[in-house]
Amino acid sequence: MFISRNPKRFSVSCLQLEGETHSWFCVSAFVNVDKKSKQKVKCGTRIKTRKRNIAAPLDPAAFSDAVVQIYLDNAGDLELIAKSLESADLNFSRYGDTFFEVVFTGGRTQPGTTKPDEGERHPYSIIDCEPTRELILPSVIYIQKILRRKPFLIKNLENVMRRFLQSLELFEENERKKLAIFTALAFSQKLSGLPPETVFQPLLKDNLVAKGLVLSFITDFFKEYLIDNSLDDLISILKRGKVEENLLDFFPSAKRSPEGFSEHFTKEGLVPLVEYNEKKIFEVKLKDMKSALTTQITEEVDISEVIETVKQRVKDAKLPDIEVVRILWDVIMDAVQWSGKNQQQNANAALRQVKTWATLLNTFCTNGKLELELMYKVQMQCYEDAKLMKLFPEIVRSLYEQDVLAEDTILHWFRKGTNPKGRQTFVKALESFVNWLEEAEEEE
Repeated sequence: MFISRNPKRFSVSCLQLEGETHSWFCVSAFVNVDKKSKQKVKCGTRIKTRKRNIAAPLDPAAFSDAVVQIYLDNAGDLELIAKSLESADLNFSRYGDTFFEVVFTGGRTQPGTTKPDEGERHPYSIIDCEPTRELILPSVIYIQKILRRKPFLIKNLENVMRRFLQSLELFEENERKKLAIFTALAFSQKLSGLPPETVFQPLLKDNLVAKGLVLSFITDFFKEYLIDNSLDDLISILKRGKVEENLLDFFPSAKRSPEGFSEHFTKEGLVPLVEYNEKKIFEVKLKDMKSALTTQITEEVDISEVIETVKQRVKDAKLPDIEVVRILWDVIMDAVQWSGKNQQQNANAALRQVKTWATLLNTFCTNGKLELELMYKVQMQCYEDAKLMKLFPEIVRSLYEQDVLAEDTILHWFRKGTNPKGRQTFVKALESFVNWLEEAEEEE
């Protein structure tokens, strides 16, 4: 260290500490700058300068070649490959997409495509194997292990799958089948964090759907997934993928109909899926009919117009008579203006509604079986709704007086009714009315 004793300037030179390239260590006490000012420098103060962040150049090609070499060195043994990748000094956080390109296609692909890029390749990829679950399942398990050790790679897996699924036309038919099998097995094995939206939403591209590629892919997916899982599991995945409500969107426009759906999946051996879809369509039709009738009854539309609406809906939707009777009772009672806790007012309102719409009920309760179904509906509603519990005999009597229920139907329910909910209570409540019916029958 050298110190100048100039009266106008007291200078201090600092020593650079060994191993510290950007810091200096000051060893002086006071520095006189001039006569008018003084500056203190604390002894032992470390003055740090900002370090520059030197970004490493992006080199996915070198990363890809390194991963491919690991595959080749281990002859495609996925257990050994996973161990080698774990110990390798590779930047997965930067080249995650490239890693999954190597897993799926055997090497790096050109940016934004599925086409092979220059560089090393290996023959042990998902695309290179046979389209069977026995050969593809090990790759799913292998990826699962990788993701458990490096969970941040799930986003890269999503990126690559989304890109491949949006480019199905660039794959051969058997390659698309392999992707479908892999996807089904990935969900079966609950591959870490893979969201169903990643799979299903990219498929809804108009050009892919129009060519029938999506229908072929989704059919292979359904068939493979249902080998190990139930239909309820499949529906759950479809719901999370936000496609359960619009399965027909997977069909080309020429085949996009309930009949086309049933024909295609019946031919493919997926009868449970066909039955589920038919049930769903049926429920939608019932819901639409109920909504339309509720509006008409609430607005007190002329009863003849309501009857025509029901007939047209039944014809268009091919609804069974028994469902029509159930819906009619529901919408009639839903339109009652309940007053609250006043039991007599509630009774009057319900009985008034029955009397008002008795003709509607009578039009569609055309035989004893349908009349009995109506009695069961009344029984269930009175059992489930506390304010109607004591109204059961009065409602039945009113339906009888309006010629909706026949005497034989009421007696059959009383003697042989099969619905157990509240039956003992209701039988006792209806006993006096039934006795009156039997006495009248004997007099006749």
